[in-house]
Amino acid sequence: MTLARRDAVVVVVGLGGLGCPAALALARAGVGTLRLVDDDRVDGSNLHRQILFGEADVGRHKLDAAADALLREAPGLRLDLRKTRLRPDTVDVLVGADVIVECSDQFAVKFLATDAAFLQQTPLVVGASIRWIGTALSVGPFGGPCYRCLFEDIPSGGQASCDVSGVVGPVCGVVGGVQAQLALRVLDAPGLGHPDAGHGTLVRFDGLADTLRTHEVARRPGCPLCGVARSITRIDGARYAPPSCGDE
Repeated sequence: MTLARRDAVVVVVGLGGLGCPAALALARAGVGTLRLVDDDRVDGSNLHRQILFGEADVGRHKLDAAADALLREAPGLRLDLRKTRLRPDTVDVLVGADVIVECSDQFAVKFLATDAAFLQQTPLVVGASIRWIGTALSVGPFGGPCYRCLFEDIPSGGQASCDVSGVVGPVCGVVGGVQAQLALRVLDAPGLGHPDAGHGTLVRFDGLADTLRTHEVARRPGCPLCGVARSITRIDGARYAPPSCGDE
């Protein structure tokens, strides 16, 4: 029995440690179309967390390898492969989605996806993981709260990365699975912005304490995207630096 609408289009941004389990769960749940966005190739050092790939895939384009793996699991799945990074000039890859699942490890990409999703009124699920901790946030099509309500803007200075700080593979699996569950909850809701969609829910997984907790995020009145005096009304490329899309 499938659990998702066969007519649904879900965009997954980044086929790394989060995107792989998220895409796999969505495919197995019966989502009709997965649009996968990534321009990277499979790296052997990431195989411990990128569960769609094996040693034989090293060096292949991630989307080609992911397509083979996903179609083995869900032969009826429709795939729309976009071999590109999510940047201000490629943001149209998000158009037409019923829900966007953001799985990159770059703050610039997370804020870009957040802004674009709000401007086109598309639900969004944002995920992140580092070391033993992972989070997933469900954002409604009209914000309130949105990702910017929780994290105001791209942090200045360097950011921790999986390459430097490391990440535990099963943590990525849990968070990617939670992202898929949140996306399926959106698809199952009676309408955009319906309470059953679970928007504004932040899920935090602690792999050391073995705890999975949910928190309701508060709307921030001064949010520049969905607040009272919103200032972000279009995608301005200068706002998202560096314009790169990595993966967990």
